[in-house]
Amino acid sequence: MTLDESHPLLPSMHLDELLAELQSRLATVLATRDRVHALLEAVVSVGSDLQLELVLRRIVETATTLVDASYGALGLVGEENTLVEFIPVGLTEAEIATIEHWPHGLGLLGLLIKEPEPLRLTRISDHPESYGFPPGHPPMGSFLGVPLRVRNEVFGNLYLTEKRGGAEFDEEDEAVVIALATAAGVAIENARLYEETRRREIWLQASTEVTTSLLSGDDVDEVLCQVAARVRVMAGADVTTILFPVGDDKLRVMITDGCDELVGVEVPLAGSFSGMAFTAAEPRMVNDLAEAGLQICGLPPIGPAAAVPLGIGHSVRGVLALGRRQGRLPFTPAMLRMLHAFAGQAAVALELAEARRDAERLGLLEDRDRIAKDLHDVVIQRLFAVAMTLMSTTRLVDHPEAEARLQHGIDELDETIRQIRSTIFAFQAPRVSADPGLRTRIITLVENARVRLGFMPGLRMDGPLDNTIPDPIADHLLAVLQEALSNVVRHAKASKTDVTIHTTPDNHVILTIEDNGIGLPANGRRSGLRNLNDRATQLGGTFTATPLPNGGTRLTWAAPFR
Repeated sequence: MTLDESHPLLPSMHLDELLAELQSRLATVLATRDRVHALLEAVVSVGSDLQLELVLRRIVETATTLVDASYGALGLVGEENTLVEFIPVGLTEAEIATIEHWPHGLGLLGLLIKEPEPLRLTRISDHPESYGFPPGHPPMGSFLGVPLRVRNEVFGNLYLTEKRGGAEFDEEDEAVVIALATAAGVAIENARLYEETRRREIWLQASTEVTTSLLSGDDVDEVLCQVAARVRVMAGADVTTILFPVGDDKLRVMITDGCDELVGVEVPLAGSFSGMAFTAAEPRMVNDLAEAGLQICGLPPIGPAAAVPLGIGHSVRGVLALGRRQGRLPFTPAMLRMLHAFAGQAAVALELAEARRDAERLGLLEDRDRIAKDLHDVVIQRLFAVAMTLMSTTRLVDHPEAEARLQHGIDELDETIRQIRSTIFAFQAPRVSADPGLRTRIITLVENARVRLGFMPGLRMDGPLDNTIPDPIADHLLAVLQEALSNVVRHAKASKTDVTIHTTPDNHVILTIEDNGIGLPANGRRSGLRNLNDRATQLGGTFTATPLPNGGTRLTWAAPFR
């Protein structure tokens, strides 16, 4: 072939090159079009859900697909510039199980938190800020990190590693992820606002239910149990406790949900997490209770914890405390604010419920006082007048049987007057105490003896026992009554027992127990009777045990009081 014959090939070669270049550029345009379409679809997909957890995971999955990355993750930044949650994509369950712990936000990840700007690397280990991977973490080379901003606030960071095929992330990949991050910020904000609104509705509904229950007269302890259960579910806690002060230096767990073993546990006001919230009357929150040196007895290590006072200022009634296991997400400031508002409304409802009960109690006492006055001023006076009339009439009656009947009627009227006076004393307001009054304790003790005796003992109480007998004397009186009834059960073989307790004008309380049993044995053991005598002597009183004419025994125990 001659040189002239080869010249026609040159234009053909130039044409092939131009066609190849045109084809390459068309392919680039098509790829760009496809990536833009994929980005638009990704933006629509990311913004199509309102559940924050699903939105965050979809963002990571979409980012890895757009830039063809093997692994992706989203790290949420906490208040102290640490990673409070890590959402990985691309790792199998087996790979996740071998990782000792998720990153804490140190090294290269910490650099993105401190300096929230896009970062693209050929190899992670070559960067001077590289901190290494946690034990069990798979090796990774290429890296692309982009911050996620929500209203100019860094919400977290997108981490993408190991571009498939061994390639590096390029500027186009970075631009695509930045665009996705911008759209993701809007989606995250929408999801957060939706969840916050929904959460507020749930808290408001719970607060309304608690207030309605308390003001409708439901048992306070049952309502507090309901509060603890609702708070644990709504706040996603593992354990919830309600503590109330005991004395001046302790708090005691009264209500719990999630760990029944905590009921009754006491913590000091000084140095305990709940004590700090109670003393300062302000909500408290820590990301790790164990690291803060504050432990909850009987539980696995508690990580995130929150404590809010029940009430404000000097009217704090207790503390609502809740915790999550170590490794779980901490409570957010928004959650703490809602907890505080809920606890404040519950405290107000408790105050109103207590005021309502006090008003009802006051009304009851006023009614009892009115009835007592009517009995004293009207009924007793009329009965007394009738008795006096009958007594004056006996002198006019000559028939012995008629006189005896009149005297019996007078005695019955005297007994009725004594019983009404005893009822008046029982109507008087009891002592302000969490313990039942002396009358109630005496009745309970006598009723409990019924099963052992086989019959119900008779009981009569005269005088203001609840309001005048001091606690030390009352304790001795109850112990003597218990011992005396036990003696009747063990030794008397009685079919009838009568208990009488009354006070005298010279400030003595007298206990009398009579039975129709076999009486006191001549040579029997007297250790029980000696104990009763010792108690009377110790108080400056007296004790006697005498046989009755028709069989049986009368025990009389008396003690002075002031």
